[in-house]
Amino acid sequence: MELIYRSTRNNNETAKASEAILKGLAGEGGLFVPDFIPELDKSFEELSKMTYQEIAYEVMKLMFTDFTEEELKYCINSAYDEKFDTPVIAPLAYHNGAFFLELFHGKTIAFKDMALSILPYLMTVSAKKNNIKNEIVILTATSGDTGKAALAGFADVPGTRIAVFYPKNGVSPIQEKQMVTEKGKNTFVAGITGNFDDAQTGVKNMFKDEALNAYLNGKGFQLSSANSINIGRLVPQMVYYIYSYAQLLKDGKISAGDKINIVVPTGNFGNILAAYYASLMGLPVNKFICASNDNKVLYDFFTTGTYDRNREFILTTSPSMDILISSNLERLIYKIADCDSDKLSSLMNDLSQKGKYEITPSMKEKLDMFRGGFATEAEVADEIGKIYKEDGYVIDTHTAVAAAVYDKYKAESGDDTVTVIASTASPYKFTRSVMAAIDPESKDMDDFELADKLSMLSGVRIPNAVEEIRNAEIIHKTVCDKEDMEQTVKSFLGC
Repeated sequence: MELIYRSTRNNNETAKASEAILKGLAGEGGLFVPDFIPELDKSFEELSKMTYQEIAYEVMKLMFTDFTEEELKYCINSAYDEKFDTPVIAPLAYHNGAFFLELFHGKTIAFKDMALSILPYLMTVSAKKNNIKNEIVILTATSGDTGKAALAGFADVPGTRIAVFYPKNGVSPIQEKQMVTEKGKNTFVAGITGNFDDAQTGVKNMFKDEALNAYLNGKGFQLSSANSINIGRLVPQMVYYIYSYAQLLKDGKISAGDKINIVVPTGNFGNILAAYYASLMGLPVNKFICASNDNKVLYDFFTTGTYDRNREFILTTSPSMDILISSNLERLIYKIADCDSDKLSSLMNDLSQKGKYEITPSMKEKLDMFRGGFATEAEVADEIGKIYKEDGYVIDTHTAVAAAVYDKYKAESGDDTVTVIASTASPYKFTRSVMAAIDPESKDMDDFELADKLSMLSGVRIPNAVEEIRNAEIIHKTVCDKEDMEQTVKSFLGC
């Protein structure tokens, strides 16, 4: 049975999986969502005997129904190979009373690799299936991690180009150097004089601009997205939550059918939405704990039912979560609005016009599986220091947001359900903030000296992703105003 994807803002706009992957964003700024989530057709006992790649196939065959078995297995096996520094792809590590799902063993040491390693293959196969002759231009806004993971995934992929925009002063030094040293001949990186929300809005506006898209089509280009608004990003993220449950079952930490808690540090809501979609597929979940930093727009939403971006934008030590417009929340709102695109569009119009919207009490009742929490900058630093002192395990700032929120949740609720925390980045990506928490005396070192010190303290080898940029040449030097993003893209494409 073919699964159809539909726009959140127009129920009449539909697409097959491959079409939705190619488009990225639906018309009118909508997001593609599946008409339904199929249930897994393998038991968790069966899944517990499978590799990551095999589980990926079991999930994706149900969500990407217009792909053949051969096509899907080609994409999966090409993505999840020696690019990852551990054969299990996403290992679990038990610390501080929870299982940390380490999602940072890919090429760019962040969880975005889990989906962006496969998206280029899904996209090029989709282009062939749909007889696309235009060159595909990936437009991406990043708060730090998506950018490099997308650049690495699409670098020198035939038939594609990629342009990444990031907030010039809103990412870590390591994140920035990872991006601006990218060597791919088809890649382009620009810092913008604004924050991530400005970059994300600029990219969305280009997708919605019919005149721009017609102009680019005439020049032989077709826009697509590598952000988590693309369903080709979201579905691969469902895999690792199902895989983590299968591993807990295999290791005897749970029994089949036992519910688990899932804690996710998130700003754009894509990573936790993938966990929610996995639960609709059959993953037994007790609570989804949505962890925010000081930009706690999602915490306030789950607490009050009002989403309000009218607030100060705060730069934190967890910059990938410094977001006030959580794009993927739209998919959840669509679900609890009974898939009513008119109702959803009205709420999104309120967000655009007034900077806020409020869901109804009946919609809020459908969010009872979600719990919001937030951690301050001081709590994040304390959490990194505490876990390191307890057993020598080092976590990054984003994972620390989740761990601190989980500590507070557990103290408040007394809930001792087995819990998985999404560990979204290597501590080596945020060495200055991490080292400030575990060794304040090192504050005068540069970022690479800090990486050396962190390796000495933790006993964990410096990842290749850091070593290879230590002395790398800076290639991308463009900085533009947020108003000039469209012209910057045209210049990159030579048109």
